[in-house]
Amino acid sequence: MAHVIDFRQFHRDELPALVERHGALALADVQPIGALGIRTPSGAYTYVPGPDTIEVVEGDDAAKTVVSMDDESFDGLVRDLETTPGLFYGGRVEVVRGNPLRFVRWEPALRAIFHGLPIYDPNTVDLRDRNGAPLDPAQSFTMDDVGNHFADVRHFFETAGYLHVRGVFTDAEVDGFLEDAEIMRGKAREGDQRSWWGKTADGESVLTRVLNAAVRPRLRALYDDDRVLAIAAVPSVPLDATNTDGQDAVTVLWKLPNIREGLADLPWHRDCGMGGHAIKCPSIVMTICLNVGSAEAGELRALPGSHRTSFPFIDGTDQHAPRGVSLDVSRGDVTIHYTDVMHASMPPTSDVGPHRISILLDFTTPDAGHHRGERHYNDVLLGADDGQVAHLADKFGGR
Repeated sequence: MAHVIDFRQFHRDELPALVERHGALALADVQPIGALGIRTPSGAYTYVPGPDTIEVVEGDDAAKTVVSMDDESFDGLVRDLETTPGLFYGGRVEVVRGNPLRFVRWEPALRAIFHGLPIYDPNTVDLRDRNGAPLDPAQSFTMDDVGNHFADVRHFFETAGYLHVRGVFTDAEVDGFLEDAEIMRGKAREGDQRSWWGKTADGESVLTRVLNAAVRPRLRALYDDDRVLAIAAVPSVPLDATNTDGQDAVTVLWKLPNIREGLADLPWHRDCGMGGHAIKCPSIVMTICLNVGSAEAGELRALPGSHRTSFPFIDGTDQHAPRGVSLDVSRGDVTIHYTDVMHASMPPTSDVGPHRISILLDFTTPDAGHHRGERHYNDVLLGADDGQVAHLADKFGGR
C-alpha cells in the first residue's frame, strides 16, 4: 500500500466532518450495540453512539468493545479494502475487551460513516420496474428475454442486484457437469487448500466445495459458452472472466443437511466480505444449478436492492434476520448476482436429498487485484490443516 492515512489526523480533522455528513445513516443501527474502541500503534479512539449523534472520543476507556490492529489495517478499513470478518480471519485484529462480534456488527455503520453508504432496511426498500410500477423481486427470465428484451433484463438486474434465467442448460449438459463434479469430489482432500469442509452433527467431515474445478476442460469451457457470455453481459459495467485456468475460476459447491461446523451454510453476506470492495466491485458471481434449489435442498436467498447499501453479517436462520427473496432455481437454471448484494446460502430443511449442487463462475473488472498483493481475499479462509472453514460465531463461541 503506497500511502497509509495518519490515524490521529484522520480522527482529529477528517472524521468529525464525515460524522456530521453521514452519521445519521449509522446512528440508529449502533445505538443498541454500544461504543466501539479502535486501537492502533498510533493511538486509540472510541465511537460513542449517543441519542443524537455518534461522538468520537480520544482513548478507549468508554468503549464497551475494544479492538486493536495495525495502522495499515485501519487504513484498509477506512478505504473499504478491509472488512471486519476479513481482519479476523486473517489474524490482523485482536480483541482487547468485549464481544468480538460487536466489532463485526459495527461494520455497516463504519461503512455508512466513511462512505455515506445507507444501511439496508428491508421494510422500506422501494424497487421499481422500467415503467415505474413496483418491481416483482421474484421475477425470472429466459434466454429469449436476454436476447430480445435486454433493456428490461438489465433494468431488473441493476435494480434488484441479481437475476434468475431459466432453462439455460440442457439435461445432457448438466449430466456432464455432474460427472465432472463427482470427479472433483473424489480428488478433494481435507487441508489441500483447494476445498472447503464442514462437520455434521455426529462429527463426520464432509466436503462442501472445491475451488479448482477449472482443471476439468468441460467446466473451464463454460467461460467460452455463448449463453454464459450473454448473461455475463447484462451488468451495465463491462466485466471479464479473469484467471479462468486458476484456482477459484470454477467452484463447485454441495449443500448438505445437519452441518454443525464450517461455512457450508453461509449467513447473510456479500462476496466481497473478506475485503477488496473498493477495487474488486462491481463484479458478479454466476451460479449454475445442477439439480434443485428448493428450501428442502438448501436454497439461495437475496436481499433485493442491497448492493447499493450495507447490511450486517447475520445468520439467515436468526429470528431477527430478514427473509429476503428465494431464487427458486431448477436444474439447468442460471443466476447472477453482484458480489456486494447481500445473500444467504440457507441450510437444507430436509434430511432427504437431492440437495443443491451448483457451479460458480466469477466475472470482474480487468484491473481487479489485491491491495496487499496477495492472491485472493478468500484465501484467509483456507488456513486450517483439516480444511475446516470456521464460522465467525463458532470462532468466538457465539453459536
